[in-house]
Amino acid sequence: MATFKAKDGTQIYYKDCGAGKPVLFSHGWPLDGDMWDSQLNYLAERGFRAIAFDRRGFGRSDQPWNGYDYDTFASDINDLITTLDLQDVTLVGFSMGGGDVTRYINNYGSARVAGLALLGAVTPIFGKSATFPQGVDQSVFDGIRYGLRKDRAQFISDFATPFYGINAGQTVSAGALTQTLNIALLASLKGTIDCVTAFGETDFRPDMAKIDVPTLVIHGSNDQIVPFESTGKLAAEMIKNATLKVYDNAPHGFALTHQDQLNEDLLAFVKSL
Repeated sequence: MATFKAKDGTQIYYKDCGAGKPVLFSHGWPLDGDMWDSQLNYLAERGFRAIAFDRRGFGRSDQPWNGYDYDTFASDINDLITTLDLQDVTLVGFSMGGGDVTRYINNYGSARVAGLALLGAVTPIFGKSATFPQGVDQSVFDGIRYGLRKDRAQFISDFATPFYGINAGQTVSAGALTQTLNIALLASLKGTIDCVTAFGETDFRPDMAKIDVPTLVIHGSNDQIVPFESTGKLAAEMIKNATLKVYDNAPHGFALTHQDQLNEDLLAFVKSL
């Protein structure tokens, strides 16, 4: 099993598929690197090196008690990139993972980065604040933390419905729903809860100005988790020369529900860099 050691000693698992120009994937909450299996195989079979890791506290990575903040997540990505000596890497971040890769560029620069893809991402800011009244109300994040503490398995089972848009006509197999629950339950409960605070309170608006590489922003028009108007649309407006693609009626979890379309769009993007 491939792992690397983060600066604080945390062992972080990753999978490394294929050979060629590298593409590094950062997963969403409360999943792990397995959410990217379709994309990893698709790109690796077409001449790219596709890499996905399990964020600390999730999947097969260690579960430290602390360190669930975006500066630490960015540091972990930097450690992986330097460990593998990746050059001209395309960074792909989904949902909270969009914050990971954005903060990486903010903190470490883009010398090793060829491009950036933000998919249903929480950037530039997710939660409501005094300076961002259109964000998701903090009571929503309070409710998530409460549900996780009370009955995590049931909360995640219920969460999958809006996540995949099942209540809006999307079809997801029973097997995929079982896999989603199993992946989520592998994670540290403490880490899962702390990440809610991280993505609900972190403001990435200052980070947007540091993004100086070609950027693809993809968002579902019917995202019930990370609303398009206050995240993806705004990110595309803030990032210089960003390309925006909106998937009509797509839910938050479009990496599964719209995987063929996403695979083709990612392939075209990495080929263009």
